[in-house]
Amino acid sequence: MATFIRFINIILAALLAGTSFGIWIGNNPLHLSPATYIEQQQNTIRALNVLMTLLVVITTVITLVSAFLQRNNKPAFITLLIASAFFISCIIISRFGNQPINNIIITWSPGAPPGNWTELRDKWWSFHIMRTIAELIALCLVVWIHIKDNKITFSKLL
Repeated sequence: MATFIRFINIILAALLAGTSFGIWIGNNPLHLSPATYIEQQQNTIRALNVLMTLLVVITTVITLVSAFLQRNNKPAFITLLIASAFFISCIIISRFGNQPINNIIITWSPGAPPGNWTELRDKWWSFHIMRTIAELIALCLVVWIHIKDNKITFSKLL
C-alpha cells in the first residue's frame, strides 16, 4: 500500500506542477491584446478552475498520508510535511490571490475590458508564478524523498 501511495503522490504532484508550469511557459499574457487575454483567461478558468482546485487538495492529502505512512523515517516524514506545506501555500495563494481575480475576470466582456485590466492581469500572473514555484519545490521534494528511500538508480531503471 505504501508503494502505491508513493506512486500516486508522485503522479499527482507532477500533474499539478506540470499544468501550472505549462501555463507559466505557454500562456504569458504580457503581449496579448485585451480581448485575447480575456478570452484566453476565461477559457482557462472554465477549463481548469475546478480541476486544479481538486488536484491540489487531493495532492496535499496524499502527501500528508504518505508522510504519515513514513512517520518512522524521520527525514522522509519531515520532507513530506515540508512538501505538504508548499502544497498548502498553493491553496492559500489560489484562494486569496488568484480566485478573487478569476471571479472578476470571468465577468468581463472581451470587447469592453475595464480600465484596470492590466493591473489585475499582472497581479494574477504574479500569484500564478508564486504558486507554480511552490508546486515545483513540492514536486522536487516528493520525488526526491520517494526515489531516495527506494534507492532507485538510473541503471536499475534500464
